[in-house]
Amino acid sequence: MRVLIASDHAGFDLKETLKASPLAEWIDLGPKDDERVDYPDFAKRLCEEFLNDSDHLYDFAVLVCGSGQGMAITANKFQNIRAALVWNNEIAALARGHNDANVLCLPSRFISSEEALDFTKIFFTTEFEGGRHLDRVNKIED
Repeated sequence: MRVLIASDHAGFDLKETLKASPLAEWIDLGPKDDERVDYPDFAKRLCEEFLNDSDHLYDFAVLVCGSGQGMAITANKFQNIRAALVWNNEIAALARGHNDANVLCLPSRFISSEEALDFTKIFFTTEFEGGRHLDRVNKIED
């Protein structure tokens, strides 16, 4: 599984922790250190790369910032991006199972590294349920 990942300065350490895990082949879009940066720049870079993936090289994407909100708000401005802010196991499963989320947003200041790894694994392994949920997801882009 190939996954794009990016963060801001607040999410840098958690991004590095995720990249060290065997959950995916991680493609890091920055930043390269924990110096102050603006989250919209990295969310936009990641979404543009994800959406321009005509060869379907990437399975998912992960964005990390302090609250997760800034990344999610920015990412959801892009058509066909369904970014989900995840803070527990149930939300991770529902984001995929019911909402077909394709971008995981994590709040580094509010979850542990262990929780982030659990949420990420659940997000990556939960299948979209389709059915009535597909009808709803299709209405998002209408």
